[in-house]
Amino acid sequence: MLGLKLDARALERLGEACACTGTAFKAWRGNRWYANLGLCQTRGRSSMRTNIVGALCAIAMVASAHAAVREEPVTYTDGETTMKGFVVYDDATQAKRPGIVMVHEWWGITKHIHNAARKFAEQGYTAFIADMYGDGKTADNPKDAGALSGSVMKDPKVMEQRFNAARQQLAKQASVNPQRIGAVGYCFGGAVVLNMARAGADLAAAAGFHALLGLNTPAPAPGTVKAKILILNGADDPFVKREQYDALKKDFDAAKADYRIIEYPGAVHAFTNPEATELGKKFNLPLRYDAKADQEAKAEAAKLFAANLQK
Repeated sequence: MLGLKLDARALERLGEACACTGTAFKAWRGNRWYANLGLCQTRGRSSMRTNIVGALCAIAMVASAHAAVREEPVTYTDGETTMKGFVVYDDATQAKRPGIVMVHEWWGITKHIHNAARKFAEQGYTAFIADMYGDGKTADNPKDAGALSGSVMKDPKVMEQRFNAARQQLAKQASVNPQRIGAVGYCFGGAVVLNMARAGADLAAAAGFHALLGLNTPAPAPGTVKAKILILNGADDPFVKREQYDALKKDFDAAKADYRIIEYPGAVHAFTNPEATELGKKFNLPLRYDAKADQEAKAEAAKLFAANLQK
């Protein structure tokens, strides 16, 4: 309306001005007998000021109403397979920002993954939820989930192609700086992300939450692992064997990779998923949400991405 572009801080200052103007106007209205004292000129300036700020407040409210985290479906392909992912970002700013490829649990793209993507968007990233199964397939039971995840992990080429297809989609989004891309994975997705880092994927940072450690890529050569790696697992997760940790450490040490492993005492598998406890009871699986471990692990991941993507 007035040709103004307001960023988040400008909107914040305008909100303060709106609040102050509202208070001042109430005070003026309560003392309107001053108008009879020949102060029309002063009142005129005040009225104009009130009208201008009022108009700006209207603009701010409209802009604020439209500035929000957006989630948009993205259809793309891996060869002849149709993939159905999502791009998630905060449209409060037009600036390019770092991107994060998100790889789902063995259930497929669930409410948990959508919510996690929104959190990353709120932190200043564009998240791309990758579809690793094709056509947006999901599973509602362990048998189907195991079959879907197994169909990807049994062939490293399929895993790499599908991850890379998602990364390419993320890199070409208008809101993304393609030079600053990381990845995060959950359970099955954690294994995908760690294997991609081992394979030398072009990632600045990679984090795995309750990551499975099935390694289906060759041991990396020294200097080929580009990503800073963070593994955030439950210390009591029965799905991850001690010998798998040993093999992973051996390979990463030989490759001189920059990695950290944090294990949370008492936490089991899927500890970041609020629906995990119910699923564990339903299917008699060692799945359980752990609010403390969830909070601490997410704080560690936030530090990793801030240090390596937002610098």
